[in-house]
Amino acid sequence: MHIEPGIVDGAKIALSYASAAGAGGYALTAAWRHVRERGGASLILGSAATTALTLLFFEVFPHFPVGVSEVHLILGSTLFLLFGAAPAAAGLAAGLLIQGLLVAPFDLPQYGMNVTTLVAPLLALQYVAKRTIAPHTRYVDLKYRQALTLSATYQAGIVSWVTFWALYGQGVSVETLTSVATFGAAYLLVIVLEPLADLAVLAAAKNAQRFKDGAWLEPRLFAPA
Repeated sequence: MHIEPGIVDGAKIALSYASAAGAGGYALTAAWRHVRERGGASLILGSAATTALTLLFFEVFPHFPVGVSEVHLILGSTLFLLFGAAPAAAGLAAGLLIQGLLVAPFDLPQYGMNVTTLVAPLLALQYVAKRTIAPHTRYVDLKYRQALTLSATYQAGIVSWVTFWALYGQGVSVETLTSVATFGAAYLLVIVLEPLADLAVLAAAKNAQRFKDGAWLEPRLFAPA
């Protein structure tokens, strides 16, 4: 989902700073709520874990350029289910920044766009999770249909933001629309695979009940709301 250099440039890139600030505001609000409910140590430990996992997703998992961006297996819904919204947002933002600083400095000018594309869909994911998962359901008991709904919500958010940045930067043209459509079609594979990854991770968590009191994990994993 990295926005390729040159897609948005010049004065237009200023909008990415505003959108990143909005995504950051959401992340800070979620972090404040997290600290009140689960404590600061939980946020720090969870954010460290999600940062490491985000770097794994970016650098180790297969990824390839398609159309206006790159297709990555970014398991946003997995991070959300395991650690909660705030650690997921912090880890995605920090992992993206570390990658830019250490591995791909040519991506740093696009950081505002990329962090918006990764973090903003968590807001929709959080909303959908509250309304599609019954309060008495533990996350480790989710079915494929529920995991698919969460994954589709997050990945649709990514595709929507990539589409916006491409059209904003390059304008509406046959070439841009074709490139965006190619990228969106490639992401259908991610939408199919991510729920399977979610269920595999949740199944492993179900067999790791000894960690249920760990401050770094989302309490909803093992206990109903």
